[in-house]
Amino acid sequence: MLRPIADTFQPQDYPDLLVGLSSPDDAAIWRIDEDRAIILTTDFFTPVVDDAYDYGAIAAANSLSDVYAMGGKPFLALNIAALPPDLPAEISAEILRGGAEKAREAGVVIAGGHTVQDKEPKYGLVVVGFVDPRVVLTKSGARPGDRLVLTKPLGFGVTTTALKREQAAAEDVQEVVAWMKRLNRTAGELAVEFHLRGGTDVTGYSLLGHAWEMASASGVGLRLHFDSIPLTRGARKYAEAYTFPGGASDNREYFSRHVQFPAFLSENEQMLLFDPQTSGGLLLAVPPAQLDAFMHRAAELDQPAWEIGEVIPGSRIQVV
Repeated sequence: MLRPIADTFQPQDYPDLLVGLSSPDDAAIWRIDEDRAIILTTDFFTPVVDDAYDYGAIAAANSLSDVYAMGGKPFLALNIAALPPDLPAEISAEILRGGAEKAREAGVVIAGGHTVQDKEPKYGLVVVGFVDPRVVLTKSGARPGDRLVLTKPLGFGVTTTALKREQAAAEDVQEVVAWMKRLNRTAGELAVEFHLRGGTDVTGYSLLGHAWEMASASGVGLRLHFDSIPLTRGARKYAEAYTFPGGASDNREYFSRHVQFPAFLSENEQMLLFDPQTSGGLLLAVPPAQLDAFMHRAAELDQPAWEIGEVIPGSRIQVV
């Protein structure tokens, strides 16, 4: 979508734009001085759950995630909302309340925003944060030998689509909603504490899509161990029922050329790795010498973390 304007803004003309159109990263970064840079990002989407409050909270957590994924700390946000004119006022209020309370949990103030009318609800945030420009986490920071750590399980898309089709168990939806509402704040703080350089969050492009962006930007290959990848408890069940959202097929079509699968993985299992995640976890490249200390510290902070693979020389993703 940004290709038509790619030639309008040349990186050499904006030396303080540290991350912009020329990279596939999660947010833009503008250097203020040697100690501070501004992170700016935006995201919004249609409802993924039925409860209006949960939808607002999930959308806010998802928008904030891009700042955490680059090692930053968000502090200011604006609402972006497109709401049907016939939507009951109490529903609109619950969406905004869910977003506001999630932002407050993150230490972020929502200072305004913009609303338009649309046929289907859409909600999200513009988020501003600070980051030390010397410790920015980017997709180009992975190096061969690094271990890959994921901080939330997969299965959000396949479960919420089952919900839309009235095929999802209430307890499975409850689990997925809790994960989607969980901030990536602690995971991002861990990345900064351990001076990590490579990472991204896992959202609509799926684990494999975002992993490929990291591999491509870093000039490396990745090896993912399927049995080590965490899944929500209903993920396999809904994968067997093939309740994947349309974006999963789009992800497979676009990214599968970069992925090598083992013969023992079924199509449904492969599709779980292409499943779009809303407000998914961080995928972090952790140097091997730091892995034990990183995992110990994550446990101390009650931050879930799973080692799911490693960075390797090459230019493909291997699933084993």
